[in-house]
Amino acid sequence: MTLNFQKLNNNLIPAIIQDATTNKVLMLGFMNEEAYEKTKQERKVTFYSRTKERLWTKGEESGNFLNVVSMAVDCDDDTLLIKVNPVGPVCHKGTDTCWGEENTSDDIQFLKTLQDFIDKRKEEMPEGSYTTKLFTKGVRTITQKVGEEAIETVIGAMANDDENFLYEGADLLYHLIVLLTHKGYRIEDLARELMSRHK
Repeated sequence: MTLNFQKLNNNLIPAIIQDATTNKVLMLGFMNEEAYEKTKQERKVTFYSRTKERLWTKGEESGNFLNVVSMAVDCDDDTLLIKVNPVGPVCHKGTDTCWGEENTSDDIQFLKTLQDFIDKRKEEMPEGSYTTKLFTKGVRTITQKVGEEAIETVIGAMANDDENFLYEGADLLYHLIVLLTHKGYRIEDLARELMSRHK
């Protein structure tokens, strides 16, 4: 990764900080080359403070560190995007972000997390895992489970049993993601199909 620290007069580059889980933009800071190197080595975001005129590791006083997950440079080599796992609120005013937003993920984002988890299960196939058992038994067993959960979801809906309807619907969705994974697809493939129809 090559960065152009000379593009701006003060030898600083902007660093956009984004939550790796929620994808919310948390703050913007500036780094000189020394701050960048320290961030790479320690895996905690360090900025160059223009007011203090020194390196400043976010959280050095509050404990609200920004633990680095990944770093990417933009097309002009003069801006960083750093994905982090934040410890506590990010803004010095006590808010989750410097824009006063709550740093929470949308519930729908959990489907991607679940898909990633199921992908990992298929890759590692740990013993004792229900998901491993499904993959081992193959497409016939998985499709049978999808069918069973679909029927139970319908029964819950027809009986006006909302608690059971949601419970069985969640089971249906889980088994459908397992089936997608077994067939070499992901939940995003269904999302793309729906988006293409929506147009």
